[in-house]
Amino acid sequence: MALDQQTVDAEMAALPGAGGPHPARDYAPYRSSVLRHPTQPLVVVDDPEAVELTGPVFGVSDVTELDADLTRHHAGEPLGERITVSGRVLDRRGRPVRGQLVEIWQANASGRYAHRRDQHTAPLDPNFTGVGRCLTDDRGGYRFTTVRPGAYPWRNHLNAWRPAHIHFSLFGAAFTQRLVTQMYFPGDPLFRHDPILRSVTDEAARDRLVAEYVHDLSEPEFSLGYRWDIVLDGPSATWTEGEDQ
Repeated sequence: MALDQQTVDAEMAALPGAGGPHPARDYAPYRSSVLRHPTQPLVVVDDPEAVELTGPVFGVSDVTELDADLTRHHAGEPLGERITVSGRVLDRRGRPVRGQLVEIWQANASGRYAHRRDQHTAPLDPNFTGVGRCLTDDRGGYRFTTVRPGAYPWRNHLNAWRPAHIHFSLFGAAFTQRLVTQMYFPGDPLFRHDPILRSVTDEAARDRLVAEYVHDLSEPEFSLGYRWDIVLDGPSATWTEGEDQ
């Protein structure tokens, strides 16, 4: 018998908070995490500075303004609700993290990734690949133009749907600040049904994953504006993404 949403909802409601923002590796309602989460002791990095020597190298000549506008990567306009997503990347003391690479990837407006392993029957958009990048400015600011992604099924259980989200990858200023996470949209009715988001059992930490609609960021007759600030470390850090695609 297939596991249904009602059963998963009951499981999530029964699990107590973990006392912190990071989800348990074996959070049972997130079925694929249970099957593939790490089971061996963590690897100790004796010299974090040595890790930096094999990291990516990039600069202002590698990342252009066009990279941050996901609606301009093809010959035509992508379908969907055009949005502007911007915010600041900060450290634990609220200081801007300048000149750092921010990368995003997402599903298209119908809820499908431009990836050969995504077999969701929603249509592909020939004018939308769903990847972008930028460098933070002197205020730690970033800004992307894209389309609002659609929800999609992910087969964790019967009738399982992921809330609309955008994946973020940040390299920060040091190895300890590297972060992969997800940004969600306010008011999504799927929040209460999603084991990935609900695996963050601290409500305040979950709230920090949800962007704020800011009307002053909306561009007249062009796009709706969302603001999402990211804290790379410390007690108010943005939650690190686990094993979602």
